[in-house]
Amino acid sequence: MKKQHDFTQGNILKQLIAFSGPIMLTNLLQISYQFVDSLWVGNLLGANALGAVSLSGTIIFTVLSFVIGLNNAALTILSQQKGKNNEDGLKRYLNAFVVMMTIIAAVLGLIGYIFAENFLAILGTPESMMTDAIAYLRINFLGILFLFGYNFISTVLRSLGDSRTPLRFVIVAVLLNIVLDPLFISGFNWGVDGAAYATILSQAVAFIYGMIYMLSKKLAPFSVPKLPSWSEVGLILNLGIPSGLQMAVISAGSAAIMTVVTTFGGGVVAGFSAAQRLDSLVMLPAHALSTAVSSMAGQNIGVRNWNRVSQIAKYGVLYNFLVMVVIGILIIFFAEFGMMLFIQEEEAVTFGTRYLQIIALCYPFLGINFILNGIVRAAGAMYQVLVLNIISFWILRYPLSALFSYLFGDIGIAVGMGTSFLVSSIIAFLYFRFGKWRRKELFT
Repeated sequence: MKKQHDFTQGNILKQLIAFSGPIMLTNLLQISYQFVDSLWVGNLLGANALGAVSLSGTIIFTVLSFVIGLNNAALTILSQQKGKNNEDGLKRYLNAFVVMMTIIAAVLGLIGYIFAENFLAILGTPESMMTDAIAYLRINFLGILFLFGYNFISTVLRSLGDSRTPLRFVIVAVLLNIVLDPLFISGFNWGVDGAAYATILSQAVAFIYGMIYMLSKKLAPFSVPKLPSWSEVGLILNLGIPSGLQMAVISAGSAAIMTVVTTFGGGVVAGFSAAQRLDSLVMLPAHALSTAVSSMAGQNIGVRNWNRVSQIAKYGVLYNFLVMVVIGILIIFFAEFGMMLFIQEEEAVTFGTRYLQIIALCYPFLGINFILNGIVRAAGAMYQVLVLNIISFWILRYPLSALFSYLFGDIGIAVGMGTSFLVSSIIAFLYFRFGKWRRKELFT
């Protein structure tokens, strides 16, 4: 356990900037998988193929959300064990997570492969996109274990205060993807299938490299997998189930919004899909800061240093708000240019540009949700964060998007989503300030 990875002491702002920076870059590189896929698919294969890739991506994230939730549970448990300097606890819970995530990922991968067409039909996928979407979705489910394998390694390292090493694994994956995408899509003439194969092969290599590097450098106390104890399983499920449901609520809410989008036709679907790629870039700082504050707060919650936890929250919110305002202004000016990187169809570009320009300055408020919910999650208050996400997506974002799109047409989607960001940030602050999440005790 290196001294520089100890967040229970030292300058909080410097630690936050230094720790979140590599996470932000790692997330940017991970997003580049879809970014590169979208660039090649949109330009070489057209709007329908791009829409198929986007719709499939929504389903992948929805079906695999429980595994992502387990990663959040891992960050909470392992960061608190790190704060306690409990080497034995780290080793036992690492083993438990490895066993459980392998089983769950395999099961969800099988389910996703079998029911791919059914999931896409629920989304209202246009017939012109269905064949490509099914193929892309099924191929990606074949590589689920690789995807979440190297993501889990990154989560483990971050919980221990190391955000730099995961960059090594992601860089390998991204460089491979950049080379393989055009080769498989155009060179081998595999089309959308080629984009999917390039992605899972790149992830497989990154996962194998990550495991070899981790074990050889002894960066975390991994051991030969064995059946975990019932108490370990119980705590992981107690955090992992609501955390997984949080992700399911978020991704299913995104899928529900997509059903609103699909009612306006293929042009709007393609424009929204391209805009979502840029959205993912805009939200990188908030995602990175959420992960950073969660790990930093988790270590301090482990030793019950609540004053330092509050300081982490304050600096996280202020830093996030400043960065997101700057990025929002840039998006307003360069939205059309960004859209045309992905697609040239006039209807799609026009819709996507207006969507981004309306919603851009609302992202700082969504970032507040990420930061404050990340702190609350670090305490293990997963059910509370689940409720906050249900309110955010199903009581605010989806209904408001549907309502405003009914009143104002396709642009009402952005108006409804932006309004929900503002209201949900207020609710998140009220719970953070007055809720009872600080009373949560994970280990007795």
